[in-house]
Amino acid sequence: MPKEIHTVLKETLREHAPSYATVKKWVAQFKCDDFSTCDAPRPGRPKTVTTPEIIDQIHELILEDRRISAKSLLEQLGIPRERIGSIIHEDLDMRKLSAKWVPKCLNADQKRQR
Repeated sequence: MPKEIHTVLKETLREHAPSYATVKKWVAQFKCDDFSTCDAPRPGRPKTVTTPEIIDQIHELILEDRRISAKSLLEQLGIPRERIGSIIHEDLDMRKLSAKWVPKCLNADQKRQR
């Protein structure tokens, strides 16, 4: 049965068809009455800890002390250093300049203040 399904999928989807192993796994799951299309929860650390709350916490800590280090943030929040760097650089759009965290792009009001 998996071979027939895989053949039909290959004819229909061509290069976008799933592999035979994937189709075989799906058929086995359906036979066990598992019709779920969502990934099952797995043990271990979640892939991301980037939540609006964490982003806000990091932003508040940076605003309190512009010279705070990523290592210090890591110790206070207990999240991986890569995530902290990603949040600061991508989500908050900040960079380190003269040992201080500053926004990458300043708006006109901020430029006048400085």
